[in-house]
Amino acid sequence: MKRLTAYALFLALLLSGCGASADPDTAQESIQVIAMDTAMLITTYGERSVPAAYAAEDCIRDLEAKLSRTIEDSEVSRLNAAGGEPVEIGEDLWELLDLARSYSDYTGGAFDITIAPVVSAWGFTEDSFQVPFPATVKKLLMLVDMTSVSQSPYPLTGEGPLTASLGPGQEIDLGGIAKGYAADKLVEVFKEHACPRALAQLGGNVLAYGGRPDGTPWRVGIQDPARPDDKNAFAGVLELTDAFAVTSGGYQRYFEQDGKTYHHIIDPATGYPADSGLTSVTVVADCETPEGYRTGTMCDAFSTALFVMGEEKALDLWRSWTAPAFELVLVTEDGRVVVTGGLKDRFTPDESSGYAYETVS
Repeated sequence: MKRLTAYALFLALLLSGCGASADPDTAQESIQVIAMDTAMLITTYGERSVPAAYAAEDCIRDLEAKLSRTIEDSEVSRLNAAGGEPVEIGEDLWELLDLARSYSDYTGGAFDITIAPVVSAWGFTEDSFQVPFPATVKKLLMLVDMTSVSQSPYPLTGEGPLTASLGPGQEIDLGGIAKGYAADKLVEVFKEHACPRALAQLGGNVLAYGGRPDGTPWRVGIQDPARPDDKNAFAGVLELTDAFAVTSGGYQRYFEQDGKTYHHIIDPATGYPADSGLTSVTVVADCETPEGYRTGTMCDAFSTALFVMGEEKALDLWRSWTAPAFELVLVTEDGRVVVTGGLKDRFTPDESSGYAYETVS
């Protein structure tokens, strides 16, 4: 789950547009949406900014109704409750299961949607936080296995029922990928409504569609994990045009017990909060790709997985990745901010933060 990581800067940018000219290209509509357990802010521009904004909300609510683990009649809930029997699903869930399997493979299992029972044991799904018994964690880890998730082949004609099934006792949670998928779908909504530009924050998932009305990139702050209660405290600022930026961090959701802090990003290999030496990971990628790849979904999954994997393995994956390209901003426990080379001209450090900044290639 990714909460508000750049909200203050994001909101300030939106508010700065209030009272602007009514020129068709700069006319805007801003709406707040509470969905997917997240406060979302969507601003659209252009002559059709109003219908575009509300079409975006409809898109998000439709996905939530299908993909939420906590909505009783959602497709995910029906799949989780089926006891291993096949369940008919829609195209969105079918595609997400297919993508989740790929990301699990790419990350060596660091991303795994079958972690759901373990996450529940920690109380993060129900907000009833607790440290589970080691024996409980060990037992539930036996259910974490993407290879047990099955789905029907996609029909060549594009028509016909789609089904999926889980292994006995398994459950899935799409919290680490669904908002990225929603952001990808919003790109389609904005194109359909001929929006020249739009800015959407779905929790820690930011979509900068087009550029600002004055032609400059959107400025998106990366929350300083060391100062999570200060929404004006940033590790740096990204300048983005037609891009996604997704941040995951242990500071976003956590609890304390017996003097120890436990965050919500669970390592599928151990069943415990990831201890990787990172405090946040931001993944950036273009939203326009020649092959139509869902880069928002990729950024969402990778931000979680790379947090689990740690700095060295995260950079190894970045260096070995071919297409579509992505870039990283890694904030480490030892006080460094590591920025990959493709962001060199799009990232501004906050020199007052006390971090040491590094650019890697």
